Amino acid sequence: MEKQFRSVAQLSDLPPGTCLSIELPEAGIALFNVKGEVFALDNTCPHAGGPLGEGCLTGDLVACPWHGWKFNVRTGACLKNPSPSWQVTRYETRVVNGEVQVLLPISQSSSTTKSLGNEGVGAAHETA
Repeated sequence: MEKQFRSVAQLSDLPPGTCLSIELPEAGIALFNVKGEVFALDNTCPHAGGPLGEGCLTGDLVACPWHGWKFNVRTGACLKNPSPSWQVTRYETRVVNGEVQVLLPISQSSSTTKSLGNEGVGAAHETA
């Protein structure tokens, strides 16, 4: 399957130590800024479907806001159950001209370029 980088947020909307939920037609994405490095995971916790982008980010670990399950934002690994079946999908990211871009499969809905705006962008959640 072909993939392409897609702009999903402005870096200024994701300060260090915060996370952000992004809902796209083809996927929900959770963005994390760990000391200036941006990471992206699938936004859905495999335990009960909680939005990881609304969780609590501590270092490179995010705790799901629903039940506290922790995931490494660099790898997607679940700390509570390290089985691959509980791992969250990780996406490659890059920052270009202040825009956070995520490598996503090309779909019909994403093949036409749209302005970034605020469509599908949630609020950044600052954590300790």
